[in-house]
Amino acid sequence: MKYVLASASPRRKELLTQAGFIFDVMPADIEEIMAGDNPPEIVMNLARQKALHIFKTLPAKPCTVIGADTVVVYNGEILGKPSGALEAYDMLSLLADRTHQVYTGVSLVTGSVKTPDVRTFYEKTNVTFYPVSRQDLQSYIATGDPLDKAGAYGIQGPFAIHVKCISGDYNNVVGLPIARLYHELDRGMCYEH
Repeated sequence: MKYVLASASPRRKELLTQAGFIFDVMPADIEEIMAGDNPPEIVMNLARQKALHIFKTLPAKPCTVIGADTVVVYNGEILGKPSGALEAYDMLSLLADRTHQVYTGVSLVTGSVKTPDVRTFYEKTNVTFYPVSRQDLQSYIATGDPLDKAGAYGIQGPFAIHVKCISGDYNNVVGLPIARLYHELDRGMCYEH
């Protein structure tokens, strides 16, 4: 079985590589439509959009396309990627000394273009930060690291020093719940690595 990752995320690529997957990368360059009444529905719909878009562009070969999308949620509000340093500061100030949720939706598409088999799921992880000083926030934002990340931080990077605890899958916060992905593939599809 051939795998295709419908994402440009270097973190998702790294997680798949570490898990032993052999795959191609084809980022889904689409206008994302946020549809759904709650964060789980929204991330699953976004992941499905990406996976189906790439699946439809592939030649008719046996393959599984993996689409994923991650959002950070605090108090019901979805925090996407910040538009700049000021928005990153606002997001991180909001999350400091509080618990928020990280949702990642994953969509697996296989079968034929006419009748694709689509399986979609999500994982949720609670993340709690310590209080973070204004100076620490400014220093972190100056690195540029938060600007391409949902919620303006990467748990695997320099901001990890402010993570008090997590409840759930750490890799889900990185951007791909790799263990759940493996077991979903193992349960329903032929998996080779």
